[in-house]
Amino acid sequence: MDEENAAAKQLWGRVNLERTASYLYFAKESIVQRIMHHLKYFSRAEIGIVLGERYGLLLKDSDFNAVNIIMPVPLHPKKLKKRGYNQSESFARGLSTSMNIPLDVENMVRHTLTESQTTKKRYERYENMRSIFKINHPERLKGQHVLLVDDVLTTGATIEACANKLLEIPDVKVSVVTLAYTK
Repeated sequence: MDEENAAAKQLWGRVNLERTASYLYFAKESIVQRIMHHLKYFSRAEIGIVLGERYGLLLKDSDFNAVNIIMPVPLHPKKLKKRGYNQSESFARGLSTSMNIPLDVENMVRHTLTESQTTKKRYERYENMRSIFKINHPERLKGQHVLLVDDVLTTGATIEACANKLLEIPDVKVSVVTLAYTK
């Protein structure tokens, strides 16, 4: 594993991932923060699609081309209804288009509505995310290499919860891509 990969270091020893990468670095008061806020809170799903397409072109010629399916981290149905779209799904759609890898937005679901993670500390985030994801059709993923996609990697609690749920399925490999990474 690349010793310089800060996003991967965030998850080391917590979940068995094949690869981890983030497109942008998120810092307060930065252009990336403005982009993420527009994507997430100002109904600008197209930002995620365009950035996903651009990043997918870079990933297409990397070790990430070994994945078979792309899955975004799901939102709870109530949050999805309120926001109108899943920002991680829009990023995943762009990746799927440029990488020419199928997108699965139905199989993993978030069955528990949780509070926002933005003000929680690392352990609180982890506790907030435990056991909130479900796989509807695990048989469809047996033997697959899944690219799990999220918007921002902060503590890694969401990615860890999703990846561990996927890794319960026999012969599944999981790699992770996020739009942004922050410390």
